[in-house]
Amino acid sequence: MLDAAEMALREMKKAKNPRKAILIVSDGGDNNSRYTSAEIQSLVREADVQIYAMGIFEPTIFIGLSKEEVSGPKLLSELAEQTGGRAFTASDPYDLPSVAARIGIELRNQYVLAYSPKNQDKDGKYRRVEVKVTEPAGVPSLKVRWRLGYYAPSQ
Repeated sequence: MLDAAEMALREMKKAKNPRKAILIVSDGGDNNSRYTSAEIQSLVREADVQIYAMGIFEPTIFIGLSKEEVSGPKLLSELAEQTGGRAFTASDPYDLPSVAARIGIELRNQYVLAYSPKNQDKDGKYRRVEVKVTEPAGVPSLKVRWRLGYYAPSQ
């Protein structure tokens, strides 16, 4: 799974569209990848792409599952959250079409915000981003997701 995520991130660097998204359909468990989860999480922070995950998990207790299978849901969630995407779960394969439809709706109903940071240093450091929203009266509850940070330019 981690090798596939690395390949997808590498391929997305070549993509022409300004908005990019990767859809991962997995149980999140990894079977002997060359890349570690820490390496992939670092690549995700550098990439300008949203990750959405469709996690397929057995609705059972974790007895008999490998360490990778147990940690899979958390890994998928962390990768998605880091990019402003989202992780969905499905315990039944018949749920997948509705999950895919929800992801499609979310991708079509997004706003892009931009800002100029006060810190203009070109030091290449990772900078965290926080977004606060004040909900106007009479508007249904807003759902806010954003990329948790970015790397500042270096020189």
